[in-house]
Amino acid sequence: MTSHVNHAAGSGTIYRVVSALMSYPQPELIAALPEIEQALQGEAALADALPALQPLLHHLQSVPLLTLQENYVDTFDRSAALSLHLFEHIHGESRDRGQAMVDLLEEYRSQGLEPATSELPDYVPLFLEFLSLLSQDRAALLLGEAIHVLAAIGQRLQRRDSPYAAPLLLLTRLTEVVPREQDDPPVRDMDEAMEVFGPGADGVEPLLKPGPGGVQPLHFHPRQHARSAVPSATQSAPGRPA
Repeated sequence: MTSHVNHAAGSGTIYRVVSALMSYPQPELIAALPEIEQALQGEAALADALPALQPLLHHLQSVPLLTLQENYVDTFDRSAALSLHLFEHIHGESRDRGQAMVDLLEEYRSQGLEPATSELPDYVPLFLEFLSLLSQDRAALLLGEAIHVLAAIGQRLQRRDSPYAAPLLLLTRLTEVVPREQDDPPVRDMDEAMEVFGPGADGVEPLLKPGPGGVQPLHFHPRQHARSAVPSATQSAPGRPA
């Protein structure tokens, strides 16, 4: 039987910890690793989390920073299947991608959060930091929407023996939603996207063209009726090479 982290007592800390560990390695993160480990040890509700995260903590502590940064880029920026942008796995480069970004940014702002980062709103560490600020019920609802993509990335990382698999798979313990099998991400290349979807009537490329109807409910999995024309987004993390 799968062990679950106590959501009420420990999930806010877990969201913050996983957000930090999944971020582009910077000196500040490496310096904070002992504090992160202490935070996990200090909450009984998180007793199961530390052993699961220990391989990544050790990896970050023992590998030179430049190598960590190179490995991070090679892992997450070179493969659409491992992208840390949620909507890339759903929308590719279709014109729905821009509206999905607007919707998520509006969700952040509705909670009084203005992301102070150059990253797009669906960047996994940013999304998890946002969840850590929400009420238990609201965070669980949004995690349940996103868990299908998060678990799929984690499983792909696990098949590659990546230490980054554990934090994402740990998130599956925070929701009762059972992750669904995910298809490979849609097209990523803009030229291919233009060929598949074409420009709008006004000549706007599909990447950031707003959809009709204003802000829509958040969706982290493809709508069934739109599965053949799904949309998404990517951008490099602060301080990492584009």
